[in-house]
Amino acid sequence: MTTVARLVLGGVLIAAGGLKIGNPAESVVAVKAYELLPESMATAVGYALPILEIVVGVLLVVGLLTRVAAVAGALLMLAFVFGIAWAWARGLRIDCGCFGGGGELGAGQEPTYLIDILRDFGLVVLGAWTARFPPGRLALDGALGLHTVSEREND
Repeated sequence: MTTVARLVLGGVLIAAGGLKIGNPAESVVAVKAYELLPESMATAVGYALPILEIVVGVLLVVGLLTRVAAVAGALLMLAFVFGIAWAWARGLRIDCGCFGGGGELGAGQEPTYLIDILRDFGLVVLGAWTARFPPGRLALDGALGLHTVSEREND
């Protein structure tokens, strides 16, 4: 189960970061649309977020520093849940920018906040599961001996 959890969370993070990294200005627009951070901080987050998503995702997929990466992934997803809930509560009409794009919605477009929150909360749960249990099969942590004997027995 842990292998599946870390691969799903890692894959989603790699996909999300990969779709944003080619157009960092669009990522900045998406972060600013939430109206949650000061302008300069939103710009920095917009540029850094795709890189962070890819790094954490790759660590999860290869199973290296799995628990640290799982906690980072779960916290990222929790931040996204908070951000989307914030936008919804404030009546903003934005695209979450989760997989590229983002910013104000066009005429006739409706936000998908509930679906986005449920998806991201499910990913929080996968991150928490991965942080709680041994890294599972096909993890470099196991091959490199980076988890304890009792964890290996439960693997």
